[in-house]
Amino acid sequence: MDGFVFPNEIHVVWTVMIVLYPYITGLVAGAFIVSSLYHVFGLKQLRPISRFSLVSAFAFLLFATFPLLNHLGHPERAFNIMITPNFTSAMSGFGFVYSGYAIIVLLEIWFHYRADFIARYHASTGLAKRIYHAVLLGCTVRNEETDRIDAKIVRALAGVGIPVACVLHGYVGFLFGSIKANPWWSTPLMFIIFIFSAIVSGLAVLVFLYQFVSWRKGIPVDQPALDMMARFLWGFMIVAVVLEMMDVLSLAYEQTERWAILDELIHGRLWYSYVLCQVFICSIGPFLLLFLVVLCKLPRRVSNALIFTSSVLLLTQVLLMRWNVVIGGQLVSKSYRGFTSFFPGIFDKEGIVVAAAILIIPFLLLWRFDKLFPFFPQPGSEPEPSHDATAGGGGV
Repeated sequence: MDGFVFPNEIHVVWTVMIVLYPYITGLVAGAFIVSSLYHVFGLKQLRPISRFSLVSAFAFLLFATFPLLNHLGHPERAFNIMITPNFTSAMSGFGFVYSGYAIIVLLEIWFHYRADFIARYHASTGLAKRIYHAVLLGCTVRNEETDRIDAKIVRALAGVGIPVACVLHGYVGFLFGSIKANPWWSTPLMFIIFIFSAIVSGLAVLVFLYQFVSWRKGIPVDQPALDMMARFLWGFMIVAVVLEMMDVLSLAYEQTERWAILDELIHGRLWYSYVLCQVFICSIGPFLLLFLVVLCKLPRRVSNALIFTSSVLLLTQVLLMRWNVVIGGQLVSKSYRGFTSFFPGIFDKEGIVVAAAILIIPFLLLWRFDKLFPFFPQPGSEPEPSHDATAGGGGV
């Protein structure tokens, strides 16, 4: 602790769990948007990855609330949001947005995989057949007409899901940006920065998982799909980083009283995590690597290795951004004359071990999901999209 800090600011209240919560919701929103790029905008190059991105979003969605529930002293009271709604509360709004988004994702998966479930229903017997009959809600008929209807419904759900996914994660940035008393958070750009960084993290985790799963399964990657994701990753990464840097530069240019304390924060407490790691290593690094991939003709193995490395760096970059925003913003005293300090515990309730477990479990669940929801379409298992669903699907 340096300088003058109010007694109630000595301890950081929002710790690792509040860092992890927006990180996981960002993975959810970003992965879902990648799936929607094919279904809604007709980017045919992303068809091989559309299923995988949708199931990945679902796996992370199931654990998006775990950090918040672990942070609460009485997690069972979280359900009061649904039975005693307060429509003027931004915090309670998350319960409705999350529930609505979960319903959209579940419905899209059901219609997307209905053909697979029907095939398994006809191939199974006994209890398994009854289970598939229940999952299908008794709709066990498949023909060209049902495939056409399913494709239209999936496209409509994906279209509705895009703004809901943006709201799901943008509202987190809105919560931070609306806290006027905090000089590091109080900016109208905060929710926009959170949305674009979420898309970056979602793209990065899909690139990472797609290459890893393809390597584990011993199947070649679909190069057009991987190249397309690399282009989008580079583009969204540029927008996210530039927005964040412009926000900081605008504060520096204004030279208001809050910049004096923020300048000291950036060059002091956050020098290594923000300036060195987030900006120089994990932002400029992947920018240069993806610059080579997108604009230079490299050997395929070299290009894919650079894409994989960039995805790992950008996943780290977004996690560091969440850390520097959530933790960094609480290090500044409201007196503007001092700083507190924070280092997470190892085995605490909100320590590093618990955070690592919450973050790893969705990846393990996704590994098991491949048995229920095949990641990559098999011949005849996925209906061809109608012409209007793929119109305008060109390269980037």
